[in-house]
Amino acid sequence: MFDIHTETMEWAGRTLTIETGRVARQATGSVMVTYGDTIVLATAVGMKTAKPGMDFFPLTVNYQEKTYAAGKIPGGFFKREGRPSEKETLTSRLIDRPIRPLFLKGFKNDTQVMITVVQHDLENDPDVLGMIGASAALTLSGLPFMGPIGGARVAYIDGDYVINPTEDEKKESDLELMVAGTQDAVMMVESQAKELSEEIMLGAVMAGHEAMQPVIDMIIKLAEKAAKEPWDVTAEDLSAEEAQVRKLVEKDLVAAYKNVDKSLRSAAISEAKAKAMDKLAASEDNPDGIPSNTLGSAFKAVEASIVRGGIIKTGKRIDGRDLDTVRPILGEVGMLPRTHGSALFTRGETQSMCVATLGTGEDEQFIDDLTGTFKERFLLHYNFPPYSVGETSFRLAPGRREIGHGKLAWRALSAVLPTAEEFPYTIRLVSEITESNGSSSMATVCGCSLAMMDAGVPITRPVSGIAMGLIKDPEGMAVLSDILGDEDHLGDMDFKVAGTSEGITSLQMDIKIAGITKDIMHTALEQAKAGRLHILDEMAKALDETREELGEFAPRIETITIPVDKIRDVIGTGGKVIREIVATTGAKVDVNDEGVIKVSSSDGASIKAALDWIHGLTAEPEAGKIYKGKIVKVMDFGAFVNFFGPKDGLVHVSQLKSERVNHPSDVVKEGDEVWVKLLGFDDRGKVRLSMKVVDQETGEEATEDA
Repeated sequence: MFDIHTETMEWAGRTLTIETGRVARQATGSVMVTYGDTIVLATAVGMKTAKPGMDFFPLTVNYQEKTYAAGKIPGGFFKREGRPSEKETLTSRLIDRPIRPLFLKGFKNDTQVMITVVQHDLENDPDVLGMIGASAALTLSGLPFMGPIGGARVAYIDGDYVINPTEDEKKESDLELMVAGTQDAVMMVESQAKELSEEIMLGAVMAGHEAMQPVIDMIIKLAEKAAKEPWDVTAEDLSAEEAQVRKLVEKDLVAAYKNVDKSLRSAAISEAKAKAMDKLAASEDNPDGIPSNTLGSAFKAVEASIVRGGIIKTGKRIDGRDLDTVRPILGEVGMLPRTHGSALFTRGETQSMCVATLGTGEDEQFIDDLTGTFKERFLLHYNFPPYSVGETSFRLAPGRREIGHGKLAWRALSAVLPTAEEFPYTIRLVSEITESNGSSSMATVCGCSLAMMDAGVPITRPVSGIAMGLIKDPEGMAVLSDILGDEDHLGDMDFKVAGTSEGITSLQMDIKIAGITKDIMHTALEQAKAGRLHILDEMAKALDETREELGEFAPRIETITIPVDKIRDVIGTGGKVIREIVATTGAKVDVNDEGVIKVSSSDGASIKAALDWIHGLTAEPEAGKIYKGKIVKVMDFGAFVNFFGPKDGLVHVSQLKSERVNHPSDVVKEGDEVWVKLLGFDDRGKVRLSMKVVDQETGEEATEDA
């Protein structure tokens, strides 16, 4: 009934299996990938015809994690999976980036790749399997995919590279790096590191590329047995259309790209494009003209050849810079004085306004993952409004790009954060991109680093970031530092490096050609290091070290630890006591299961009041110490004093004054504030207090003892 084909191998200590022919047989290509006990289903479907007028490749990659894969039921009212989580969005991007450049140029058919995690063993991350599954499904489908690719995760533990670390091994690693590539070259890198050197990072990329080669061979073997017939698709040939465009507007484009100012350059390019459309596009008056979508592709190809050729031939770029020159930088801090920390980072025509907000444990984000639920105390959100590029658009929730750029900056800054014990705050950073012309994610890294320093967050060292580009043609090659938006769109590589003066904290690479070599990566890393250090020097002109004090409006947090058996005394029945503390003092109070209590407020008096209250609830009075209390009841034999939180004690009539007292009411009345010394406890554990041994004016111990 089923024509099932399987390939199996041992890979990094576990069994990897790719199977096709059993599940999802109506998809254009489908596989089940198993590694350890983690299983993903990957499918690829391509439409047989392209939509009319399509001027881009409509590829969609969707990675989804089903909670049943880990034996869980979704939370919430509907009890089913909802919108994609951050992990699902980031993994979808991770898989999209290396496969997109490998489709035949000019293929415009709607194509969808879906990866579903159907079983998770809580040890092996399914994202690597998703990448392998997507590659295998596309290779088997017959679609014009020039793969396959492989993928691997690399850790760096005790000086050694570890391929596909388990969840426990990840916690011990100084590096988490994902790499994808073909047999010959690297296509994509995504990483987070603890200030590692360029040599270690390059070694990790190469280790991952080497480790994936058996997987690529495995996919090829499976394809030899089970691949469908290749689609009859002809590579796009726009040479005739390009010639017409070049003849008409080449001089206009050359002149346009001599404008250093982005707005002037964009306006001139738009005029040239409008001229080409008017003269060459098919219309009722010109039925033999070029279809508009084809003309758009030809126009872009001419643009690319002019920009790329100029850089290769002259070593000069669109804005007149040399290959390794960074645009002018201006860093400013404290521009929003009522926020906890703020910075404005401007590099050329790219600008990020970053704001740091400090919160308490209540502000931590709960993250529900297949591996479990945990709290995150460091948040970074990146926003890219359309006005930053002079455009309008419909705005809803953050898109995949905004989530991806925010996570890249998050990774870059995570390595320098203080521990929760050193700095018991939840930290939220927001980057508003107010201008954009290349590398807004790296501007976010720089701006958020300054904002944290302005807020008084004791980071280890400042972090900067730079985006590198590549022009690779038969005529030559050029690596570009601090690329512009046009150099990104028309170039071959987007290579982002972030780090401190001591090493790299994050590395991300995307390639638009069929991969790059180790030598090119080495050149890019070394050039990026020089640029990164230069940017750090420029940032230091705004603020060279973290402020010693928190801002005026930032909350203060005091941390104490109480015995676990006293937690219920602080919380009270149904939370009654802790709510009363918060309502009365105005301070926030967070209590965890280990007895750690964080009390926070922007008012020091509120914190002290809450702490005193908690001490009164949880601490025990010490014999021999003097306390201030209040008379709560007067009896014939003495007076009861509330002297320590909710604790009362008896001052016997003989301990009221040094001379004889006939009746306690002759000396005290209810509501009086008095000083008492704790003499000790009687045989029944009752508190024994004395007033006569304390000077009631000063609270100092009297000369005459009890």
